[in-house]
Amino acid sequence: MINAVLVFNNAGQPRLTKFYTQLETSVQQRLISEIFTLVANRPNSACNFLPLPPLLANSSKSSTPTTPHNDTPSLVTYRHYATLYFIVISTSTESPLALLDLIQVFVQALDGLFENVCELDLIFNFETLHATLAEMIVGGVVVETHLDKVIEGVKAQGTVAKRPVNEGKGGMGFAGFGRGDGGVWAGR
Repeated sequence: MINAVLVFNNAGQPRLTKFYTQLETSVQQRLISEIFTLVANRPNSACNFLPLPPLLANSSKSSTPTTPHNDTPSLVTYRHYATLYFIVISTSTESPLALLDLIQVFVQALDGLFENVCELDLIFNFETLHATLAEMIVGGVVVETHLDKVIEGVKAQGTVAKRPVNEGKGGMGFAGFGRGDGGVWAGR
């Protein structure tokens, strides 16, 4: 089960925080800060998986320590694209490689919806950002990973806004999310 999806910029400002498990607001805020610090301080050569910080692991344990729980969050999976970190907090029952693929499809869907997506698109069109995530994950369960179906579902909702003509293709664009020549993604 997926417990949370977070998107941060390089300065640590949250661009998306979606929790699928109930946590107190103060715990959420401390967790967001702690996870960003852990992820941002990792070298580029490090893997994209981390054990969950003790803050969330301790808050989700039950009162009976002898009962094993597969629902307790235990893993942080992330990818860094140019100016944004895409982070998924999950239980041990989720495949970390499948979560990396989920993040990849999420980013590709955003790029397909915004045509050369940039961080400002996510800030000013947060409805589309949330609609895209809702097409892929419902209640912490992945329901769709087919890129074309995700894009069709969001477009059917009518939540995609077009960028003004004078902004054009300048700025960060799709290449800013880590795609190299020929459509090969260079995210880590």
